[in-house]
Order: sequence, then structure tokens, then C-alpha cells
Amino acid sequence: MTQENLVLNMESSTEDIQYIYAKIVEFNFKKAPPTQENSFEIISINYKDGNNNIRAGMIASLYMWRIINIDVLWVDETLRKSGLGTKMLRKLEKIAKKKNCKLIHVDTFSFQAPEFYKKNGFEVFGVLENCPPGHQRYFLKKDL
Repeated sequence: MTQENLVLNMESSTEDIQYIYAKIVEFNFKKAPPTQENSFEIISINYKDGNNNIRAGMIASLYMWRIINIDVLWVDETLRKSGLGTKMLRKLEKIAKKKNCKLIHVDTFSFQAPEFYKKNGFEVFGVLENCPPGHQRYFLKKDL
């Protein structure tokens, strides 16, 4: 088949999207086979108040090669700088070590928490300037 025989489609069904993801995962596995039984595992940690309201939380993904990506780490504004964020990171690190992970990574904006992550042992390995305009997007990692 040649490119000339292909038709550009600018809308994808749910099945189309799942197929595309499955094909890149298939390719990745050929080059770097997964080192864990489940390809993806969600790790969720949160703190709730007496009324069962979440006041701080973290969602991370443990993926294919025993690597963890922190998707979200949030602390209610009234509790920031109270140590909850650090407690969640420490708990995540314990989970990571128990699961034989060697790396945790995260991305954060300059108006969010790059200094918090650096203070907790993460190092910057990349920065996108002016993303979003007037700010930077930091990519950080921590080797375990």
C-alpha cells in the first residue's frame, strides 16, 4: 500500500483511538518488553477531613517497566506547606520500592510546584519555555 491510497480522517471513534493506542503499545513491547504483570496500575493516595471531603490527593501511574509517573498531586490551599505533599511523596516512594521501581517522574508548571519537587529530591531533566505563555513546564525525575 502507498500513501496515495490512504484517506485522511480527522475524526476518530472510540474504537479507532483504542486501536491506535494498542498498536503503539504492541510496537513498544517488541522493543522493550514490559517488566511487570499489569501494563498499567493506578496508585491513588488522599487525605480526607472529618466530613469525608478530600483535602489533598495524588494520582500516579505505574507503567510497563516499573516506572511511576505522578499524574496529579494536589493539596487544598489552606493546607499547603503543612507537609501533606511530602507525606504523599514518601508514601509513593515506599510503594515504588516495594514494587521494585527505580524511577518516578513528574511534570509541573512554574506556577505550580517545581521547587517542591526539587526540595524532595527530584531533578529537572527538561524545561519547555513559554508553555503556557509566560511560564515554563518542568519535567523532573527521581531515581530510587
